[in-house]
Amino acid sequence: MLEKLQVSSKMSETPTSFSMAHLTSSEGQVPSPRHSNVTHPVVAKRISFYKSGDPQFGGVRVVVNPRSFKTFDALLDNLSRKVPLPFGVRNISTPRGRHSITRLEELEDGESYLCSHNRKVLPVDLDKARRRPRPWLGSRSVSTHVHLRSATTTVATTAPGMLRAPRRLVVFRNGDPKTKRVVLLSRRVTQSFQVFLQHLTQVMQWPVAKLYATDGRKVPSLQAVILSSGAVVAAGREPFKPGNYDIQKYSLPATLPGISQRVHRKGKAILEKRKSGNWKVSIVTSDFPNAGTSSQIYIVLYGQCRSSVPIYLYGKDGTRFQNGHEDIFILTIGDIGMPFKIRVGHTNSGCSPSWHCKGIKLQNMNSGEKFYIPVQRWLAQEREDGEICREFPILNKGQLVLPVTKYEVYITTGDLWNAGTEANVYLSIYGRKGDTGSRKLFRSKSSLKFLRGQTDTFFLEAVNLGDLCKIVIGHDGLSPGNGWFLEDVVVRDPTTNHEYAFFCHRWLDKGEDDGKIVREIYARNNTIFSVRKKLELKRKETWAAESWKFMKGNTLQFYNKLTGGFVRLHPDGTVDAAGEQTDKYGLFDVIFNKGNICIFQSREMRHLSLTLDNGAATGMASGGAVSELRVLSQPNRCVVLESVRLPGHTLIVDRHGKIADESSAGYAERSKEFLVFVKGIFLNSAVVILATSLCQALCLQPNGTCTGAGNQSEQSHWRVHRVSSEICMFESVKTARMYLRIKDGHCNGMGTGDADCHFKIKKNLENASVSLESLKSPGLFVGLQPDGQAKAIIYTKDESVCFYPRVIQFGRENPTGMSATPNQGEEEIHVPKHQEETQPDSMARCPSPLSSEQENRHSCSSETPQSDDRWKVLVLTGDTGTQANVTLWVYGTEGVTGPISLTKDGPEQLFLPGQEDEFQVVLRSIGEIYKIRIGHDGTGGQPEWSLQRVTMEHIKSKKTLNFVKNMCLSQNRADGDLVWELPVMKDGEPVFPLVRYRVDVYTGQLKQAETESEVSLCLYGERGDSGLRLLHTSNMPVRFQRGQIDTFQIEAVSLGNLQKVLLRCDAREKPQYWYCEKVIVKEPGAASEFIFTCERWIPFMSQGLMHSEIELYCQGED
Repeated sequence: MLEKLQVSSKMSETPTSFSMAHLTSSEGQVPSPRHSNVTHPVVAKRISFYKSGDPQFGGVRVVVNPRSFKTFDALLDNLSRKVPLPFGVRNISTPRGRHSITRLEELEDGESYLCSHNRKVLPVDLDKARRRPRPWLGSRSVSTHVHLRSATTTVATTAPGMLRAPRRLVVFRNGDPKTKRVVLLSRRVTQSFQVFLQHLTQVMQWPVAKLYATDGRKVPSLQAVILSSGAVVAAGREPFKPGNYDIQKYSLPATLPGISQRVHRKGKAILEKRKSGNWKVSIVTSDFPNAGTSSQIYIVLYGQCRSSVPIYLYGKDGTRFQNGHEDIFILTIGDIGMPFKIRVGHTNSGCSPSWHCKGIKLQNMNSGEKFYIPVQRWLAQEREDGEICREFPILNKGQLVLPVTKYEVYITTGDLWNAGTEANVYLSIYGRKGDTGSRKLFRSKSSLKFLRGQTDTFFLEAVNLGDLCKIVIGHDGLSPGNGWFLEDVVVRDPTTNHEYAFFCHRWLDKGEDDGKIVREIYARNNTIFSVRKKLELKRKETWAAESWKFMKGNTLQFYNKLTGGFVRLHPDGTVDAAGEQTDKYGLFDVIFNKGNICIFQSREMRHLSLTLDNGAATGMASGGAVSELRVLSQPNRCVVLESVRLPGHTLIVDRHGKIADESSAGYAERSKEFLVFVKGIFLNSAVVILATSLCQALCLQPNGTCTGAGNQSEQSHWRVHRVSSEICMFESVKTARMYLRIKDGHCNGMGTGDADCHFKIKKNLENASVSLESLKSPGLFVGLQPDGQAKAIIYTKDESVCFYPRVIQFGRENPTGMSATPNQGEEEIHVPKHQEETQPDSMARCPSPLSSEQENRHSCSSETPQSDDRWKVLVLTGDTGTQANVTLWVYGTEGVTGPISLTKDGPEQLFLPGQEDEFQVVLRSIGEIYKIRIGHDGTGGQPEWSLQRVTMEHIKSKKTLNFVKNMCLSQNRADGDLVWELPVMKDGEPVFPLVRYRVDVYTGQLKQAETESEVSLCLYGERGDSGLRLLHTSNMPVRFQRGQIDTFQIEAVSLGNLQKVLLRCDAREKPQYWYCEKVIVKEPGAASEFIFTCERWIPFMSQGLMHSEIELYCQGED
């Protein structure tokens, strides 16, 4: 029987063309999928679930049987997607809340139950809930709301690298193609995937729980909706039902205003054009055993004008594509021009999806032209090359036939921890002559695909595409651990031997980066350019991770892997790289630092510095420009030392450790790369990060486990407790009294400071890392699994046991207190070296909250500071003193120093009424000072403080800066600020004015979006930051209520154009989590305002870690 088939669309196919097909049968029904003849009776329970305390929620009906839910947790997860609770359904109870249900067997058929996210259950009047009208029966006209939207409604702007969303989307009812609606993808309905499903529920007038592409593939996320070609199938809880989902009529131009609806002669031309696209398609299945298929077959025709969408070939009798059969269809495709290729494939569904196609016959019903495509190939995952989609050229007289090309695709997963994925990955390649369609990448040369740091090789067969221009790559996000860090994709065309590089270096993860799981990437001009870009980016990331080592005041050692020795500067000025680790001539102090330009002074002979003079390394008098060396960071964490005066002249040594030049020996006999070690990292009370990659670190998770896939943030800060030489304990700074430990063969962060928490520090010279060996269980080290989870393992030389320490705050040799600076009776307050920013492009970082748990107030340096860096700070208290901890930040044109804890070791009381307290601080390489910030943490018996004046005097030059401000820092007065900023005055005017920013914070409309937790905010602009400010005094009587807009005032020295904000919510329990919609900041007198969109819960979970802070970037100015 001849059949006309309808169009269905596929997400990744070309969205600019549409096809039309119809069943010749009058019934037009689609056969149901084939099932096994053996059936088993299943006892099903039909149960209604309602929301605790919400009589407006109409409830959901669920059929519970052993097939649908194998465990009670599976039921909870399913209900979490249907019952709108802030933290999902975690408890089911009887209607009065007296008894909790913990097993599937306890549920009774026909009964009703309440769902809640905790043990507390609020009863609901079920009769009232059952009478609640459905949303589409409300007084507002849904159809009017949907179809008469303003023409100015646009889809939310997508991030770079993403496809733009179609403005209109055709939504079919599952199994009923005649029931369809057109919706606009506006900002309001695409806030989240759940919001979009709720909108479709109103539009379709029946509950929508799932979406499918018209080919039956599940649409799991909003990104997949946006990337669709214009049509989806809306379903409830039932599986996908094939049907003739036709979107042709919705792709035609809308009628222009003022044009009558009468049919004119031009309409006949359009009708004739459509008729010219009638094709007869014959599919011949091979006649040997098991050649037939139970899967859905589809074809795509490509012509010189355009291509069709995937056209699914099925009939009502369910006997298509059997052994030796020829199936004939009549298709209405429209005018595609002269066909040049065809794609045929199937959905790999049913009990026997494998298929062997013998050939395909095409006939243009209008022109009579006939074409034959000899296929003779398997389309089966377990046969031949495993492909279930193939392309073939169509032979035309007088036309050049495009060859079938087997493209080589090399996909590299990043080397970050937990970068691999188990999700299904799909790829589409686009060229000047079409595309490959969406292909699932399932057969790699590697036994396991998409592992961390691995390059997978795939072969993708298609009719030659010509010059390639872009790819679309993504995953379905359905498997556990589906996040993926894609490094790059290289596609090689074997016909031209040309390689096309597609550089990504981003996450495809809903919880990382921008949350996208599909990316559109354009080809680089050539592979060499891409390799250079990758190398340049790697060097930048390495420098960002390693630059702290070269801060002024640090003591360094340079190790060369070729010689196995350390660089030494001898008293006679000679240099070699053959020293031992304990050699006193191998220590160098950084006495000058500006960007990546440094001067390295010998610690033993302070009159000599490491110098490159005419290509030869030597020691010369310290401090001169001739001693300046440029530090060139390499991707392998090594550095190259280059002369600033003579670019290109670098420090080179031979295998014996002697200084060499470019022509002294072969390349293999020379080395110019050195690993850098910093002395004094693990001193007592130091705060360090144990980095596991350039941007990840070992973090303590809320459940007490540890992961190496966390961000290098406050969550990853560890305080060092030095037990003895090379024996240390590591305590979480974020969660006090939680120590890293190895106990009973398990590694976690639940230690209490006992012997299980003692670790021996083993230095790895080959990569400048350290390994942590359990002192109680010798031979067991802190290691990482591929997903980043910490595990006790036996020592290996791979990266799983390597940690790269980074100092956040240096410790001290003497645990009992600070030592005075030589020849100076008064105490010096030493600034942590890592916090001295010297690069103008990142002048300031947001300081940590003022908390004694996060600062070491008695840190000191083992070196004597240079007099050029020393300042005297005088703080005059007004009529109200304080016992709180006072902190100072100093901002300069080249960096910021802070927080500096203004404390002393002696019994002297500070900040008494009318008293002036004197401190000495070290400010290194921050340039010209333009503002300070001073405040306290509100602790102690007297948290209020009246500050009258701050005076800073440079000890050497006697330059004085006066900051006069009679103010009270108290949450009980004025605006409740505990921090104040003061600008430097010049000729009686501030260098930059004080600005009182108006901050509007929008709490979302979601259930339980409100919070009673403390919320803080930091503004970032062109001139630094405002510091983390507690949002204390609002214009509303109760802060951060659901749907409320709170207005705050933040006074700071002008930041210039704002770039981002950091938002923090200190919620300890889930009921206190906060849903923030957005933040709007406006400067007085300015016409524009800065908008920072949030639209998420804080704290939030990412990569298994809870984050209480989030950075929001400016979305634009209104």
